[in-house]
Amino acid sequence: MWSCEQNVDNVLPDVKRFCDLLNRANDFFAPQSPLIVARAPGRLDVMGGIADYSGALVLEWPLAVATLVAVQQTSEPVVTIYSTMVEQEGGTARVTLPLAELLSWDYAEAHRQLTTHKELVWVAYVAGALLALHRERQYIPQGGLRIMVYCEIPVGKGVSSSAALEVATMQALCGLFALPMTGRELALLCQKVENVIVGAPSGIMDQMTVACGEQDSLLALLCQPAELQAPVALPPAITFWGVDSGIAHAVSGSDYTGVRVGAFMGYRIIAELAGLPVMQGEVGHVKVMDSRWHGYLTNIPPSVWESYYRDNVPVALRGDEFLARYGGTTDSVTHVRPEYTYAIRQPTAHPIYEHHRVRLFRSLLTMPSLGEEQLLLLGELMYQSHVSYSACGLGSAGTDRLVELVREAGPAKGLYGAKITGGGSGGTVAVLARREAQAEIEHIVARYQQETGLTISLLGGSSPGAAAYGTLRFTYSA
Repeated sequence: MWSCEQNVDNVLPDVKRFCDLLNRANDFFAPQSPLIVARAPGRLDVMGGIADYSGALVLEWPLAVATLVAVQQTSEPVVTIYSTMVEQEGGTARVTLPLAELLSWDYAEAHRQLTTHKELVWVAYVAGALLALHRERQYIPQGGLRIMVYCEIPVGKGVSSSAALEVATMQALCGLFALPMTGRELALLCQKVENVIVGAPSGIMDQMTVACGEQDSLLALLCQPAELQAPVALPPAITFWGVDSGIAHAVSGSDYTGVRVGAFMGYRIIAELAGLPVMQGEVGHVKVMDSRWHGYLTNIPPSVWESYYRDNVPVALRGDEFLARYGGTTDSVTHVRPEYTYAIRQPTAHPIYEHHRVRLFRSLLTMPSLGEEQLLLLGELMYQSHVSYSACGLGSAGTDRLVELVREAGPAKGLYGAKITGGGSGGTVAVLARREAQAEIEHIVARYQQETGLTISLLGGSSPGAAAYGTLRFTYSA
């Protein structure tokens, strides 16, 4: 029987379920060697969202649901990766890669090899973590590895299932190899996996939250580029819920990517209007010498945007016209497509106003007392953020309907605000509610399911990030 060596107080319910799974039917691991197990939670993007790549303050809630990854060293020089969730969904759940071949790839080759077949892209998050450790920390495993993934986070719902997979894998490997790494270092390295190996142009907030989050507190992160600030403890009277819309979201999707590119195009145009020095870099990219805003849209005050720049930033522009005039953007992980027409004004405005909203949100939450007036203001900030997402083109009928249902119920039922979470275009809605309002949340879920015919998830509770939780050691006894 497999069992955890650590104090049982540190073994959360999902860890116990994982252990039960190992002991019921799994013969993936050899009983002679211990397992190192890491756990990373999903996250609910309460405020900040798609403004992270523009330097915003973001407030993120580590959820109770998590992904667990177990690793074991073997003598055979291969890496075998197995996912219980993929197996349940009927996909290719077990993949074996020659270790020497994997470690020989540069990032571009790893991206090509690991993302060519859509049904196997999940492997890139796991194998990519090992490759990043090798290339960035010069670690060479002695022998091979067996890696098992157990995921309870809804996939494709905008609650960071991909970041949790990366972080849990990296944390487990660091535990196995005895490689010291802070939560911040862990997050930054996992972001590299997602950006350059998986090829998804995500910001840093997802990885930072699932790595560094604290239970029952909002992680506060100033994304310039990744400055952790004091966590915001939630007053006991309120909590956050995540309501799955039943509509899948992908951060690598064209809507999210197009909005991100549009924001960086807007920053480049503003730099030109402000007379900032610009140097041409690689094809399609530039460097801006910006001592005023330090390269971040969110450092432009909303009043300055409205007074000096808004009307001079085009609503939309074709990529080829932009490149001919401005040479490129400062974003290293996206490219302007010449044939594509990008929305620019709204994707530029969103992070400028969102950063302002998030700062107000935090200020309200940290007041000595939180009364009804403050709760109403918090909710309105969430509603404003949701409307801004939709104006960027990142809304969806399902998430709009859920927000409408929350607004209809309102403060009288203990519900104060709601917004689409994460990258938008479907996924999950974050809801601010009084703790005693669970029955009303469940009523909204039931009503939405009846209207749409979709089966959806309700996500509540909180748990620690991967760094705070650490790793567990499992051993086998007959």
